[in-house]
Amino acid sequence: MESAVDITENGNGLVIPQNYKKLHRLNEDHLYHLALDTQKDDLEKMFGDVRFVCFGGQPSRMEKFSALVAEELKIYDHEKDGDRPKNYAAGTDRYSIHKVGPVLSVSHGIGIPSLSVVFNEIIKLVYYAKCKDVEFFRIGTCGGVGLEPGTVVVTEKAVDGEMNPYYKLSVLGKPVKRLAKVDQSLMESLLKCSEPDDEFKTVKGTTLCADDFYEGQARLDGAFCEYEEEDKMKFLQELKKKGVCNIEMESLGFLAMCHYAGVKGAVACVTLLDRLKEDTLSCDLSMLKKWQERPQNIVLRHIKKKLNNH
Repeated sequence: MESAVDITENGNGLVIPQNYKKLHRLNEDHLYHLALDTQKDDLEKMFGDVRFVCFGGQPSRMEKFSALVAEELKIYDHEKDGDRPKNYAAGTDRYSIHKVGPVLSVSHGIGIPSLSVVFNEIIKLVYYAKCKDVEFFRIGTCGGVGLEPGTVVVTEKAVDGEMNPYYKLSVLGKPVKRLAKVDQSLMESLLKCSEPDDEFKTVKGTTLCADDFYEGQARLDGAFCEYEEEDKMKFLQELKKKGVCNIEMESLGFLAMCHYAGVKGAVACVTLLDRLKEDTLSCDLSMLKKWQERPQNIVLRHIKKKLNNH
């Protein structure tokens, strides 16, 4: 199993990619999926003050999150395209990037493969921009396992469908395993951002990161399904016994890449349903949108505390 890289070797909090020696040989580095590059863009001027990078699945959700950041941090002079916050990745149709002060809001699509592309380029972006002491967060939605819908789960441990705590990929035709390790200080800080008058619970637990939405999450309504209701329920009950609180599709890769890169990373997701009771959403759209803001608010409270302390 590959170990993490110490990217703070110079002691000043800069992000130094594991591949920095090869990157130095490039005359120009294109961040293809972000519509940015090192020749035409002054990345240090544009992004050098970034301290928090928040990832989420949908571009529209992350655009709304950037507006919430602006409101909470009282930063209203961020760049705009008309009435909307500027999307720095607008030159592509893959991802979105919005910046509000020290906070970068990034969409990552669905699943680890989509996440890994933008994650690689964001690591290079904060490197070229000479950002210091950066923290990464995945803020999203998930299915709960024995939890009330609307509960926020802060991932304590991420595992794959076989309960392995590492991200598996193939490099040059050979299997590679990278440990998905949660930054404990960051996780505890998020948990402490729960407030007594919140309308929801914030808990920590094991997150199962599935390879797909249907069979990988034991759903019965996909195009393929070779098991029955009782098989599904037995599997989900076993997950609950093993401490699994929620199921989604990115946490394992996200935490493994953060750990391997040496970046502090944490995951906070809101449960939209209890998989022990249902496979599909039963709440209305307005409630769903309200729930989606819950992990965003938890992370924003952490950001505000860090900025106030700083």
